[in-house]
Amino acid sequence: MTLTRRRFISSSAATIGLAGLTAGCSTASFGSQSSYLTPILAPQRQNTVFHWVDVVLQQTRDQRVPPPRAAYNYAGPMLAGFLAANAIMKRYDEPYGIGEAPAGADPEVAYGVAFATVAAQCFGQPFMLERAAFKRRFPDSEAKSLGVAWGRKVGMAINKMRTRDGAQPSQVNYYHGRYDRRKDALNWNPTGATYGDSMGPSVGHYERGLFPGLGKVKPWTMTHSEQFQPAEFYDPASPEFAKQYEYVRKIGCVGSTMRTEDEAEIAIFWEDGPWGITPPGHFLLIAVQVMQDRGFDFLDLARAFALLGMTQGDAAINSWNSKYQYDVLRPETAIRYRANQFSNPALSQEKGWKSYIPTPNFPAYTSGHSTFGAAGSELTALLIGTDKVNFDHQSPDLNGFPQLDGKRRYWTSLSQAAEENGMSRLYGGVHWDVDHTAGMTAGRAIARQAFSNWFKPKA
Repeated sequence: MTLTRRRFISSSAATIGLAGLTAGCSTASFGSQSSYLTPILAPQRQNTVFHWVDVVLQQTRDQRVPPPRAAYNYAGPMLAGFLAANAIMKRYDEPYGIGEAPAGADPEVAYGVAFATVAAQCFGQPFMLERAAFKRRFPDSEAKSLGVAWGRKVGMAINKMRTRDGAQPSQVNYYHGRYDRRKDALNWNPTGATYGDSMGPSVGHYERGLFPGLGKVKPWTMTHSEQFQPAEFYDPASPEFAKQYEYVRKIGCVGSTMRTEDEAEIAIFWEDGPWGITPPGHFLLIAVQVMQDRGFDFLDLARAFALLGMTQGDAAINSWNSKYQYDVLRPETAIRYRANQFSNPALSQEKGWKSYIPTPNFPAYTSGHSTFGAAGSELTALLIGTDKVNFDHQSPDLNGFPQLDGKRRYWTSLSQAAEENGMSRLYGGVHWDVDHTAGMTAGRAIARQAFSNWFKPKA
């Protein structure tokens, strides 16, 4: 038997009681097939910031972290890394009062150590091999030692700052009394033959929905979790709702004759479920791709990804707050079971209707995909000074869709990619159009506020 690193670590862990160590051994270095950056990053553009972004993208995939929690896990480490480096280089303002960095500390070492310290807390594993490999890149020196000590201090400060931010109880699928369930026919219930039919089993996990408390987590850049919330969902008796209903009914079902071949590809290309990079991770990847040759130095990139990570975290809080505040059902539930309860003669019920892609187990309004995509694309455009960017890539994860293998999608702007990402959920039959448009509006507003108010250059 060949002794691989994983087998060695696994056997050692069993011997010395460190079984949890293996959780951090799955992140491969740039250039490998497992690295998300290998297909989109020129080798000469690899750097400390991109390295650690790749580490947490891979860890999200390997732990199968759901999108809203993934967004939270991206925010803290990217913030900590920037704060540690910026305190040494002193280029940007920051509101946390992180303290005076030791003179002569290496900012890149400090970035990596602070990043890993917070990532370890978020992902629940130590990143021991990743930390050791990263530190070996730098020759032993006083600057390195000072950077290690300072990075750890900043990372621990961020962990302490977020200790009571509401995130811990939000990792389980209980309501905690934070939101009232709506009582009318629009109220969300789990969808699908397994969990929706009277003859099927009743599974408590699905009855509650994914992370009902996440919308009350302390925001990163928003002033409060209610900021940028949308208006009430449509009255189901209205003609506006009937129009959306019929559109999704026709375009979003498994056997749709209205959905084009390209729209079908879009639906699965952007699915980005919890078996891969997730929607917030996908837009971080896009940011790496389009920012790599824009002349950003190390600290500029650290700042950019702190803002990107924090706004993805706020996009999750914004959308999940809306989802459980409004408690709106998914199209599949409405079309299969509820159409006759809406007092709207324009609605056609179809008991055999199924969404083209899997319907998620949480409320519809607003679309997390749309909010993540709008926040990521808008902020990236603000950072590089233009929305007009030609770029393309293959799906970061096939996610059970082998028909995507080798397929590339092409865009001429960041906003085009975000719009396509959001519309994918309508083509897939899992969202209403207003879920998408309201999510896009909120995501853009989150990005604009963060760019205007956070980490400004020092005078």
